[in-house]
Amino acid sequence: MKNYEVIEHTADIGIRVKTGELNLLFKEAALAMFDIIAEAQTPKSTTQRQINLKQEAGNLEELLVFWLNELLSLSATKELIFFDFKINRLENNLLEATAFGRDVKDYRVNVEIKAATYHGLKVWQDGSIWKAEVIFDV
Repeated sequence: MKNYEVIEHTADIGIRVKTGELNLLFKEAALAMFDIIAEAQTPKSTTQRQINLKQEAGNLEELLVFWLNELLSLSATKELIFFDFKINRLENNLLEATAFGRDVKDYRVNVEIKAATYHGLKVWQDGSIWKAEVIFDV
């Protein structure tokens, strides 16, 4: 079951993510973004890459945008599609994570996402549930 839904937005694509933990919110947002970008095909190789990331920001919203945009940049420059993420640390607007990716040739690319934007960006806690809304520039 997916922990996100696609939000209709004029000329762009958005997601709404819900999870029980803040660290999972960042993981699920990244998974949702790459679900939109590409779908796996029969792998041409079994090689996967692991990349460690560290991001800092002034608040959670900014941290989420920095995280997603760094993943987009790495995906483009290293020609990888990320399929899993391990959030190693998330506290005081600091994120340390590991991204796992495979060669873009192992995927069918559906949409090119240029960036996660600040337009309509929200990260909040509703009781015990963490939620986020992000609009992507396509």
